[in-house]
Amino acid sequence: MLPKAHGFSPDERVRHKAEFDRVFRQGRRARGPFLAVCCAANGLPHSRLGIALSRGWKGAVPRNRAKRLIREAFRLHKHEWPRGVDVVVVPVTNWRAPSVAEIAGELARLLGGVAEGPP
Repeated sequence: MLPKAHGFSPDERVRHKAEFDRVFRQGRRARGPFLAVCCAANGLPHSRLGIALSRGWKGAVPRNRAKRLIREAFRLHKHEWPRGVDVVVVPVTNWRAPSVAEIAGELARLLGGVAEGPP
């Protein structure tokens, strides 16, 4: 079994509709070429990730690949993310399949702008 630092446990996920709604309602937003993010404080000692795909994503393969790449970028770089925030990531439709490193770099840049300061 992998240590918690290397995994993606259920307590690190935004899972319920009410949680997604709260982040979208109260959070700060930023958009890049591959992703849009919305970030709101969660009152927990760790950050959590939620992924929301728009209806424009057609087909299970590209939809699931997008989610896998975003989860992997979070898993590898979660120690660099701000603590105590819920982050909902919305990949833009028809992206050109960026690498995990490109996604991680864009997430870091977008989170640097939205996670600091009041909403």
